[in-house]
Amino acid sequence: MNTPTPAPLFALASPGWLWLLVPVVLLAVFYGVQQARRSRYAVRFATLPMLERLVPRQPAWRRHVPAALLLLAFVGLAVAASRPQVDEQVPRERATVIVTVDVSLSMEATDVDPDRLTAARAAATAFVEGLPDGFNVGVVAFAGSATVLAQASPDHEAAIEALGRLELDRGTAIGDGVLTSLAQIEAIGDSAGTDADGEPVPAHVVLLSDGTNTVGSTVEMAVGAAQEAGVPVSTIAYGTPEGTVTVDGQLVPVPVDQPSLDALAEATGGTGYAAETADELDEVYDDIQSSIGFRTEPRDVTPFFVAGSLLVALLAAAFSLRWFARLP
Repeated sequence: MNTPTPAPLFALASPGWLWLLVPVVLLAVFYGVQQARRSRYAVRFATLPMLERLVPRQPAWRRHVPAALLLLAFVGLAVAASRPQVDEQVPRERATVIVTVDVSLSMEATDVDPDRLTAARAAATAFVEGLPDGFNVGVVAFAGSATVLAQASPDHEAAIEALGRLELDRGTAIGDGVLTSLAQIEAIGDSAGTDADGEPVPAHVVLLSDGTNTVGSTVEMAVGAAQEAGVPVSTIAYGTPEGTVTVDGQLVPVPVDQPSLDALAEATGGTGYAAETADELDEVYDDIQSSIGFRTEPRDVTPFFVAGSLLVALLAAAFSLRWFARLP
């Protein structure tokens, strides 16, 4: 199964402030030099008989702990000055999604339990049910031609009901399926308006098929229209290479044409998926739902770095007072 490349989870809005780490490194080097000099000084007077009585024995590692924690606090503050950010998933309020389903005779194949169409209907229904209420959802079915079963609207129940009316037919008009879906998006375009950020409401076509375009408009025409409209088409290649159906008394192999569907998705800015079982199909729809239903926004986490650095510095002070009765 193909999945989109994840965006970086952590970034710095002002990385130039990382130059503050230079004095921190110099301080660490100076500390190391001072400790080396102190060790040499102790060796010079190690023969004094009263040395052990005058200077109580202390574990060597303890005297380094406050300094190490203090240096760590300085590092945290330098990173905080660089305005660290993490990616955060924010639910979209509005979008338009067209669920486009192949209902050609090959979808009767039973290589997927109980058959491709039944499993596809169940997964698509769960997908629609999981979309936010404010989303416009439409359903397009295609075989020898494409048919709008539910116009794009916030009425998700109408879309779910339409998925229950899917019926098999001859032919596989993938190009027509895409063009009809794009027409639905264009029809609702003016009323879709903009989202809370003033950006145009995004639209997406989710197309499930198991075959190759055999009739109607070419896939190239569909790709050109999708590119012009700026609407990505994510495809799901559904089924196994061993799928077969019986047509007019003859057993006909119906392998999945994943390369063609992947090419369609890539050319339009969508994502190409593949699923060979009902469970895998559910996972694909979940992934698509997450990518469509949410947008990624940077979240400033500077306060967390400042607070963490302060706590580490306080911990350094506490250890120093506890072990040496002085601040570091």
